[in-house]
Amino acid sequence: MTKSDLVSEVAKATNKSKKESAEFVDAVFDAIQAALAKGDKVQLVGFGTFEVRERAARQGRNPQDPEKVIEIPAKNAPVFRPGKGLKEAVEVKKGRAKKGAGTAVAATAECKKPKAKRAAPAK
Repeated sequence: MTKSDLVSEVAKATNKSKKESAEFVDAVFDAIQAALAKGDKVQLVGFGTFEVRERAARQGRNPQDPEKVIEIPAKNAPVFRPGKGLKEAVEVKKGRAKKGAGTAVAATAECKKPKAKRAAPAK
């Protein structure tokens, strides 16, 4: 989903024009960005949490010249942690059989396994 798609969905849900919806979406994004720039955490209960985490300085290597070591400085990075409601909504959409069943591929394969045929009873 792109920002334009999101604006269209908000416009439909609120019966507002796309212009008004775009202003609303922009205002929400600006508020989240401003809070993160100040170092605040943005908690949307049931949806998730946006926060800033410091990435430590580290050494890296140039893939084209593996002998050359590059110093990568410490920096702040935005992070999103999904909330319980969002996690549950995604699980339902994927149609996972069991909670915590592993990967989606494993759960799908588990659901599609044919049942073993039983041998005919002995006479």
